[in-house]
Amino acid sequence: MKIAICDDSIEDLIKIEKLLKQYEASSKSLDFQIEKFSNPSKLCEQIRQKNIANIYLLDIIMAGNDGIDIGRLLRKMGNDPVIIYITSSDDFALDAYHVHAARYLVKPVPKADLFEALDYSLSHMDSHKGPVYLVKTKTGLVSVPFSKIEYIENVSRILDVHLTDGETIRSIFIRKSFDEEIKELMSDRGFLHVHKSFIVNLRYIRQLTSNSIIMESGKTIPVSKARTADVKKEYLLFISEQY
Repeated sequence: MKIAICDDSIEDLIKIEKLLKQYEASSKSLDFQIEKFSNPSKLCEQIRQKNIANIYLLDIIMAGNDGIDIGRLLRKMGNDPVIIYITSSDDFALDAYHVHAARYLVKPVPKADLFEALDYSLSHMDSHKGPVYLVKTKTGLVSVPFSKIEYIENVSRILDVHLTDGETIRSIFIRKSFDEEIKELMSDRGFLHVHKSFIVNLRYIRQLTSNSIIMESGKTIPVSKARTADVKKEYLLFISEQY
């Protein structure tokens, strides 16, 4: 299992690595390949080359690319490794939520807290197969994990399924109503029907405005006037359930 640590403090890098080795030694089944980065730009370069670890332990406050930037890069590329933030400030918890961090730990990190975060991470990886959404396209059925869908737009009864890595999958003409086509997705707590032509993944909302939603990709999604209050309520409830 590959684990990447990124912290511009060499002292903290060494401390975290020691704790990881202690955790690894506590189980005969674990085999960690640990990579350390004191320069976040070098880690970003590795991610862009699609050299992806299973778990990332990231500081947030670093020169250049901070830990949140690294998390956004991972999600933008459509990767779903576990992210654990280990930082000196609790001011970035909401930002950490937006990149779906598994844990947010404040330095100095107690051994028990890091071990619990690793327990959770390994459990998450074992169970995180997740449901998929089938899109009928001109070339056949395309299976899309729910976790990779940022939002879906209904354009004249053709679905544009926008993914977190920037790709768009276009369906053939749908004969059922939009409501019927997205019924399976709506059974997932993470999706919300915000407009007659849009469904969004709540996990990838960056900002709510009075009449729209800004997604992580920067796309602005309109919110129906009749649904504005419910959208705000459901989004805030979703965040509170996650954190």
